[in-house]
Amino acid sequence: MARQPTPHPAALRVADLNPNAKAAFSLRPEADALRALASELDLLGLRKLSFTGHVTSQGRTDWSLTGTLGATVVQPCGVTLEPVTTRLDVPVTRTYLADYNETTAPETEMPEDDTIEPLGQWIDPEQVMIEALVLALPLYPRSTDEPADPQVFAEKGVAPMRDEDAKPFAGLAALKAQMDDPTKE
Repeated sequence: MARQPTPHPAALRVADLNPNAKAAFSLRPEADALRALASELDLLGLRKLSFTGHVTSQGRTDWSLTGTLGATVVQPCGVTLEPVTTRLDVPVTRTYLADYNETTAPETEMPEDDTIEPLGQWIDPEQVMIEALVLALPLYPRSTDEPADPQVFAEKGVAPMRDEDAKPFAGLAALKAQMDDPTKE
């Protein structure tokens, strides 16, 4: 088994967990930690980050982490670069398996259940919180001030190209409909 890095202070040592009780956790990073995380993730701002939940046993050797991530993030708009504020409230689950078999093949398919993790000496809610935050961030945040109608530009006398014009099968479908209908000429 690979040696795990030193865990965060909120990490739970598996050997100390009671298999008959839930181990609750509640994380709310301080302002300095929020600024550092926002900088690391290239965010304009990060507010109200919280991660609460519990760890419970699953059978004799496995564990399950269930929690809720809440955060308010500020990112640049993908079009205008104006700040976009997004509220995230995301359920998070991870299952830690003692007999997890990690493949060493150079190419492998992604497993169907992407919440399964290998069980090590520690279960680290802070690490899960950061991973869940990164996965929940909007890839292309959009400002509400962005024009709703598409902007069309073309020289005088030239018909502007629209999205529909770039779909060649739409034209073929219309041609087929014409050929199927003998009443149209």
